[in-house]
Amino acid sequence: MSTATYELLAASGQHALNMTAAFIGGLVVAGALIWAVRVGMRVMEQDTGHPGPEEQPKLPDTGPVHEIREMREPDEVPVSADGRERLMPYQLHNTNTRTGKDQHRRRWLPGSSGGFGSGGLGHV
Repeated sequence: MSTATYELLAASGQHALNMTAAFIGGLVVAGALIWAVRVGMRVMEQDTGHPGPEEQPKLPDTGPVHEIREMREPDEVPVSADGRERLMPYQLHNTNTRTGKDQHRRRWLPGSSGGFGSGGLGHV
């Protein structure tokens, strides 16, 4: 036999070993997926059932709740009563907006609004 024949046999043997390793790796991955599906099915069987029609939430007696539209305006930050420079967090209240006095929506006026950076004046 020539050297070329030995090289060909050695290369084909390595190729067969690589193919076998890839096949075994594929079997391991497939087995892990099958195991995961079976575990998931067991967990689903142990899960409690869905609520029945009598257990579903009901509408309140007053009927459906609707959206409330109102114009809000910012609530001013309180000023220190005793003249100190800053207020402590416990001296502030939680709300940051309140119901506005004017409940009419601002409408777009031609020529008075523009996009950011367009040079428009916005609402005037």
